[in-house]
Amino acid sequence: MSPKKKNSGQFISSGLVAQNRRAHFDYILEETFVAGLQLLGTEVKSLRLGHAHIQDAYGIEKNGEIFMSNMFIAEYANKGYESHAEKRERKLLLKKREIIKIINGLSRKGATLVPIKLFFDQNGRAKLEVALAHGKKVYDKREAIKERDWKRDKARLLSTNKV
Repeated sequence: MSPKKKNSGQFISSGLVAQNRRAHFDYILEETFVAGLQLLGTEVKSLRLGHAHIQDAYGIEKNGEIFMSNMFIAEYANKGYESHAEKRERKLLLKKREIIKIINGLSRKGATLVPIKLFFDQNGRAKLEVALAHGKKVYDKREAIKERDWKRDKARLLSTNKV
């Protein structure tokens, strides 16, 4: 899903806006969901410029609804008199069945809701892929590093043998 830009060369019409690459390294991802976001106009314009960070964000439950907290969307430069808070809580738009699954998952010890990627779909709507996850232990992270290094070395050995 590569970002497709409009003719002006600035705005992202569909494709990836932000990605949380550390999520796969820091967490064991159990179940993923794709959710819409309740955004303000200036937030959408800022997202279309690619000004967002989701690394520190996490999901919380309030009154039977799911919110994404600590997600950074930069202030839009040409805002005029109207603006938005950069790190406010944003409501996730999910189906009732998905909300119940997430709330039940968050009630377990050590579970958290982490964002994986923020993107625009084919219809131009902002979507957030989130996952129910558990934090990895230090030895799990070491195992992931060993596996990644072995794959890199194996690819290097196979490429030199072909020549």
